Amino acid sequence: MNDDIINNGSFFSPSKGDISFEEVIGEIYNYISEKPEFFYDIVVGCDSPSSDKPFFPIAIVVLRTGAGGRFFLKKMRYPDNFLKKFAHVPTNWKSRILNEVYLSCELALSLRETLEKEFGKASPNFNYQFQYIHADVGEVGKTKEMVREVVGLIRSSGFEPIIKPLSFAASVVADRYT
Repeated sequence: MNDDIINNGSFFSPSKGDISFEEVIGEIYNYISEKPEFFYDIVVGCDSPSSDKPFFPIAIVVLRTGAGGRFFLKKMRYPDNFLKKFAHVPTNWKSRILNEVYLSCELALSLRETLEKEFGKASPNFNYQFQYIHADVGEVGKTKEMVREVVGLIRSSGFEPIIKPLSFAASVVADRYT
């Protein structure tokens, strides 16, 4: 797994500011503990701007079904020598999309492992699922030719893909920070 996603830099929480990955886990735990009678859906999604030097905002969204939610966001940035592969290539948007999905899968795998370990120690029964990764591709527009590839990548990581127009973690939450 790419520990850089977790260890380098911090996550942004609108209510807490910049926090560490460990603090994100604590915030998710506290949020579920506040109202354990609700069902919670945890989702990961990523987006990136169309530019020569894209960055990749990755969102962790925790939905309290029927009663709002919270999110945590991390902006991944890469060194200039890595970003050269995105510059001046006709298919650079495909590379960006694949990188969005790769980063989402890496974060989701680390997050799921940590949540299972931490929530397994929890005394209350947490009523949550973490099975979806949202991708910023859809059956309409230029990304339609990538849907099968993206869906396969997400499923091979052990998650179910959600694409546009339902992929709000990627196309709304993360997109707001591009």
